[in-house]
Amino acid sequence: MISIALFNNKGGVGKTTLTYHLAHMMQRLGHAVLAVDLDPQANLTAAFLEEDELVTLWSEPETLDLYPLFGRVGEENGTVAASVRPIMEGLGDVRLFEPTKILPGLWLVPGDLELSAFEDRLSAAWPNCFTGDHAALRTTTAFHRVIEDAARRVEAEIVLIDVGPNLGAINRAALLAADTVVMPLAADLFSLRGLRNLGPTLRNWRSTWQETVLPKVPANISAPSGSMLPLGYVIMQPTMRLDRPVKAYHRWLERIPTVFADAVLARDPDPGGRSYEIATMRNYQSLMPLAHDARKPMFDLKAADGALGSTQTYVHKCRAEFQELAENVLERLDEMRENQAVNDQRRRS
Repeated sequence: MISIALFNNKGGVGKTTLTYHLAHMMQRLGHAVLAVDLDPQANLTAAFLEEDELVTLWSEPETLDLYPLFGRVGEENGTVAASVRPIMEGLGDVRLFEPTKILPGLWLVPGDLELSAFEDRLSAAWPNCFTGDHAALRTTTAFHRVIEDAARRVEAEIVLIDVGPNLGAINRAALLAADTVVMPLAADLFSLRGLRNLGPTLRNWRSTWQETVLPKVPANISAPSGSMLPLGYVIMQPTMRLDRPVKAYHRWLERIPTVFADAVLARDPDPGGRSYEIATMRNYQSLMPLAHDARKPMFDLKAADGALGSTQTYVHKCRAEFQELAENVLERLDEMRENQAVNDQRRRS
């Protein structure tokens, strides 16, 4: 199992939409995929599940009589917030649930707005991890252990983690649980500023965890490696507006490789400058309302869903682009595994 966090500390770049469609496409390509919603806004969960399922999952008592227990959510399922609630209440360790099955080969660890209450607990626990405090370590590794258990239950090959747009304590714990990081970017000033903040922060979290905290974690607490290796970035094209000409878009686009290399990788750009660009995804804004109403990915829209005429051609383009994106990500994961195997062999010899 390998985990990928999709993260940009600037919001509004299409991160959750990317995670949702990438999860579906990887499942179509024959991989067992676990999607994990660690964004307290829980938009990924709302994309995957129907309203009656959300009511059941989020346990709204005043409406339970309107929505009987059925669908893909049962008593054995729970949200990330429900998993960490014993820690928040000081009553014990994480409670583990069955992931919610979306399709054969695709599961979800659902999010919940209540997860935002975990921020203060995680923030307070962080400095105590430096001394090896067991309660603090259990708190900080909670997401990792929830993900690890869920992936084991469904034998997931790939875990996609949707992370909110900030550099707070929840996201630190979420990113520490990720083997790799993919960064959705818009070609604008805000994304470049976000990269300049994100890169040094990830390096600081990685070094602090691996050098200071990890050696103090006892054998009975499963802890992540905290690798957070940058797998690359995905350019999310905007809708071009009259007040933002194409020239401005390309100006920012040309600067991304240099800023990514400097801020995230802490090295000079590669020759050619675009080796970490995984894909450029066009804007499919016209398909989004249809996909939302049909409760399916944009690339699955049919004529019966309202995708008629030229719109159906757009759907085919969408499917081809997301398949190429998924294949590129999978190829990079394979390359990363091979490089790690070579490095491990060198260390042993």
